[in-house]
Amino acid sequence: MAKNQPKSIPATKSTVKPIAGSVKSTVKSTQNSSWLKLPGSQNTQLLFDKTNYMLMAVSALLIIIGFALMSGGNTDPKIFNEAEIYSFRRITLAPITIIIGFLVMVLAILKKPVTAIAE
Repeated sequence: MAKNQPKSIPATKSTVKPIAGSVKSTVKSTQNSSWLKLPGSQNTQLLFDKTNYMLMAVSALLIIIGFALMSGGNTDPKIFNEAEIYSFRRITLAPITIIIGFLVMVLAILKKPVTAIAE
């Protein structure tokens, strides 16, 4: 018999009752609205400029191209082709392309958008 057995604690009933009127329904039931209503935004400007979004698209494309360069070939999976697996394209070119893509993404996020000159 173990010496350090946990003691059983008797279950007690909770006597806490909610205060009447303290719970309010936050869901409005209307017939013409959707079940998920998002609050309206007063912000009319985008977070980034067009050049930022273009740089993000270029970086996403570079990352996709890098992973495509790293992908496999049309060889038999039962045969180990060392020249194909350890080729320059898979070991060097693809990772460099992916890293450049991530660096361009960081540049796109950190680039300050061009603001219009106040007249």
